[in-house]
Amino acid sequence: MAQESLRLVSHPIAAHDGRLPRQYTLEGQGAKKDMSPPLEWYGVPDGTRSLALVVEDIDAPDPEGPIVPWTHWVVANIPPTTKGLPEGFSGKEAAAGREYGGVQEGVNDWKQPGWRGPVPESRGHRIQFKLYALDDEVHLGNKVTKDKLLEAIEGHVLGEAELVALF
Repeated sequence: MAQESLRLVSHPIAAHDGRLPRQYTLEGQGAKKDMSPPLEWYGVPDGTRSLALVVEDIDAPDPEGPIVPWTHWVVANIPPTTKGLPEGFSGKEAAAGREYGGVQEGVNDWKQPGWRGPVPESRGHRIQFKLYALDDEVHLGNKVTKDKLLEAIEGHVLGEAELVALF
């Protein structure tokens, strides 16, 4: 029997017809503002030793001209035994817990660690969640960035899954 391919889902995004709900953006309210969305994955390939996640606004304009992806979240060394990340995972002590031991949250393009949701000025953009199944853990030092992660995983990707939400 063939192994199912890696899939990435977020039930709140699916329930909003593919749109990113307000509580995951900077226009949410109170405690329901700028939380990392819940994600689930299925079909992790055999031999996977860690997972990595990169979330970007793939429609962000560069003031100098072309479209340049804007990084919202980078997560490395997610244990392959986990089935997802819960809502509000970013920046929580749960990240250091037994189930998520070794997870590293990187720095986004606002130069802040963890998740930062889109801002109201970026309406009409696509937010791409990309999950990578890797044949090893990555060793990135203390400052994890998208560029360091993507360089480190080159040649180690066993599978990829993508989810795109509209904002």
